[in-house]
Amino acid sequence: MSPFLKFLTEDWYFAIPMILMSLTALTLVFWRIFLNVSAKSDIGEFLPIFQQKLEREGVESALRYCRAQQGIIPRRLFAAGLETSKQGLAAMRRAMANAIELEIVPELNFLLPPILAIGKIATMVGLLGTVISMTNTFNEIQKAAGGNVTGHAGAIGLALYATALGLVTAIPLVFAHVLFKAWIAQFEVKMKNAAQKLLVLVQAARPATGQLGTKPVGIDPAAISPRK
Repeated sequence: MSPFLKFLTEDWYFAIPMILMSLTALTLVFWRIFLNVSAKSDIGEFLPIFQQKLEREGVESALRYCRAQQGIIPRRLFAAGLETSKQGLAAMRRAMANAIELEIVPELNFLLPPILAIGKIATMVGLLGTVISMTNTFNEIQKAAGGNVTGHAGAIGLALYATALGLVTAIPLVFAHVLFKAWIAQFEVKMKNAAQKLLVLVQAARPATGQLGTKPVGIDPAAISPRK
């Protein structure tokens, strides 16, 4: 029997929880990757169509188009801005800032705390398993006649498998957590740039009256001519 299989059978009370934590963490990582892929938006392809709808059909049509998209930027960020477009650019800016800070970024951080928690707990559980196994081994050495350490060398090496399994679980999880955090920071910058582009597009599409999607109201010159 290989040393690892011996570790699984003899120290199963540590091996099984460690393997379950590894499988759970792997599931969470792939789930987070899938959510990140779904959150991406091809702004280069989206903006030209959005601009045409905004200029030709008005805010309502552009808003419906945004809500029909899959990416977070058009479906959540642009929609939040367009919903307050009648209140002015300042209201749009506040609405999009609130959407980023209070809705989108917390959603992007979903699953990251348990991933990091499993990474840290796996290391501590592995160390605990090693300490307990080593303690039991040294107790057996003390009881053995003549203190035969060589005969228990295999048990000492077997105890270290708990630490190794914990590190094998923790290192990829901590690395994945760092990468996810970096991706969120980059995506937040991308959202802020997209929000600024939306403000520019809305401002450019506004008529002289300041009401997007409405025609300027004609004024009768006779109504403002000075009376004699």
